[in-house]
Amino acid sequence: MLAVEMTGDAVKAKNGSMVAYDGQMDFKKLSGGGEGIRGMVTRRITGEQMTLMEVKGHGTCWFADRASEINLVSLQGDKLFVESSNLLATDSGLRTGTSFTGLRGASQGNGLFTTTIEGHGQAAIMSDGPAVVLRVSRQYPLTVDPGAYIAHQGNLSQSFQSGVTFRTFMGEGGGEAFQIRFEGDGLVYVQPSERNTIAGEV
Repeated sequence: MLAVEMTGDAVKAKNGSMVAYDGQMDFKKLSGGGEGIRGMVTRRITGEQMTLMEVKGHGTCWFADRASEINLVSLQGDKLFVESSNLLATDSGLRTGTSFTGLRGASQGNGLFTTTIEGHGQAAIMSDGPAVVLRVSRQYPLTVDPGAYIAHQGNLSQSFQSGVTFRTFMGEGGGEAFQIRFEGDGLVYVQPSERNTIAGEV
């Protein structure tokens, strides 16, 4: 659970994630993930769904979602890429957006999009179990199962490659399985469990 103390300031949080508060709070639903009409249109086109609310007031507000672990990420003018389902809350001054991250797979040809957060402040991201932060360097690229991927930041490029996952090896997968390969210099956040993806293949 995330406790946020407010003295007249505001936070943006996943719609419906407030579990309790004391003091005086005002709640407002944000259109298009807080980016207005343009953001709403972008999200409808890309399929990246994220509904946020703005919470403003004096007192303490508690946020949670499905008893997920919560990880705080500090941003110093850089950008964080995060799966929309893993975003819990951000400081109100952080900007949210949508970014194209690549192609889903050669056979499908569909685009993948992810939520971006940038500016100065903190973002709270969720994980199913304690998140692990993995360093990527130019000498050591990293390959991640898309079901375990949460977020990444830094000067990283990503590509999608077909490959055999453990679930495919055990006969539990179907269709085209692939992994996400990160190269460059930065951090990748992964969780110790996998979301339900389409055959290991988001």
